[in-house]
Amino acid sequence: MYAIVEIAGQQFKVEKDQKLFVHRLNEDRGAKVEFDKVLLVDADGKVNVGTPTVDGAKVVAEVVSHVKGEKVIVFKKRRRKGYRVRNGHRQCFTEIVIKDVVA
Repeated sequence: MYAIVEIAGQQFKVEKDQKLFVHRLNEDRGAKVEFDKVLLVDADGKVNVGTPTVDGAKVVAEVVSHVKGEKVIVFKKRRRKGYRVRNGHRQCFTEIVIKDVVA
């Protein structure tokens, strides 16, 4: 059984006991989080597509930790102008574990 759910503006295909990294959530470690924007549910071959969401379906997850992603270097240059700018960025993520998919 899997579901396609919208979490923090992004769509993810999730199954039970799956770990995934989503954009930073404002929840504490160990907190239970429920996502009710379920767009599709597949229960053993029976597909239920929402319009736009599936009524009564939700995904229950637990927050494992808050981490930062790999550093991304942003380098800008204009040729022959002496213009060079180097910036770095690390995105904040939340690691969650899917506990249950309720259809």
